[in-house]
Amino acid sequence: MNPSMITFLYILEIILFTGLSVSTLYIFVFAVAGFFYRQPEYSRNPKIKKIAILIPGYKEDDVIVDVARAALKQDYPSSLFDVVIIADSFQPETLTELRTLPIKVVEVKFEKSTKSKALNKAMEELSNDYEIAVILDADNLMALDFLSKINASFEYNYVAVQGHRAAKNMDTAFAILDAVSEEINNHIFRKGHRALGLSSAIIGSGMAFQYQFFKDMMATVKAVGGFDKELELIMLKAGFTVNYLHDAVVLDEKIQKAEAFSNQRRRWLSAQILYFKKDMTASIKALITKGNVDYFDKAFQFMQPPRILLLGAMLLLGIVFIALNLLIGIPGWMNIAWAISAGLCVLAFVFSIPRSFYTTETLRALQSLPKGMLLMFLSLLKIKGANKQFIHTKHGAVKPVRNI
Repeated sequence: MNPSMITFLYILEIILFTGLSVSTLYIFVFAVAGFFYRQPEYSRNPKIKKIAILIPGYKEDDVIVDVARAALKQDYPSSLFDVVIIADSFQPETLTELRTLPIKVVEVKFEKSTKSKALNKAMEELSNDYEIAVILDADNLMALDFLSKINASFEYNYVAVQGHRAAKNMDTAFAILDAVSEEINNHIFRKGHRALGLSSAIIGSGMAFQYQFFKDMMATVKAVGGFDKELELIMLKAGFTVNYLHDAVVLDEKIQKAEAFSNQRRRWLSAQILYFKKDMTASIKALITKGNVDYFDKAFQFMQPPRILLLGAMLLLGIVFIALNLLIGIPGWMNIAWAISAGLCVLAFVFSIPRSFYTTETLRALQSLPKGMLLMFLSLLKIKGANKQFIHTKHGAVKPVRNI
């Protein structure tokens, strides 16, 4: 092979290896740290605070009534929490049925709908006597003790708390893979981060805030997609810490079809790239001048490839470059480096997946993993403009498969 071509391939290999290895080392460190997470102790005699459960929904007629009924069934004084359905483009019969329940219904309508607009409009109409705001998606089901645990956690002056969002359904291969992905993120970006003294990542639902703090902060949010990422960056830049409660469970519907998987990931990737561009420079400055590790860590996360693509790229490129190295005689230490890095990547995933997922159903679902990797890659090619439009993921009526 031409010497210049060999040099080019070697430089390309070094660049790709460095980028993938940095991302692998990052998730591996936090995957190991996740084993050292300790659930925070709750206050034994907390003040019982008034809570607003805010549930924005866009054309969610199929699920919203059942979700509203379920949200009322909390082990918490009924006079001290309100279920608030923020109804965007619901059918008249759905609104009529919702109004038969002991809940608040706030109708909203926008030329271009977003979750941030819906939340802001609802809080404009609500009174200010709430102390905690809980944010749910239109398909979420809370464990019966969720509000009690959230309430007790705010005795320690946190401004924000993320609950443990887990799978409500695992009835298709994609739903299982989505559920596994959620738990990997819980382990790395919530348990692992809190174990090392950093903030938990928030998800967009199953989360809670000091009410007035949330209202004031949301008034500054204009995000079309990824409003939770903007919230998180605002808090971390200001030096606030987000707590994580692994035993405060909210069940979330997992993606069941390839099309929905692709749309959802497209929306997430677009928001990730947008906020990386906006905050990376500022986070580096904050790290150097103020020692703000949390803010820098979050911006650095946005530079990381999606976990499913990282795993696929590390394994595929590792095999390709090891074969090329052997063929053209590039130093053998690179082969060892690829093998070690690929091994650490696999271990990070193995460490982060709960033992309950080590089943034959998960094994069968792994057959769809290459398709998931391909869809994620294709989503990268179609993210242009995704952050400028509302991409809705429609939820279906499904029965919970876990006892909460």
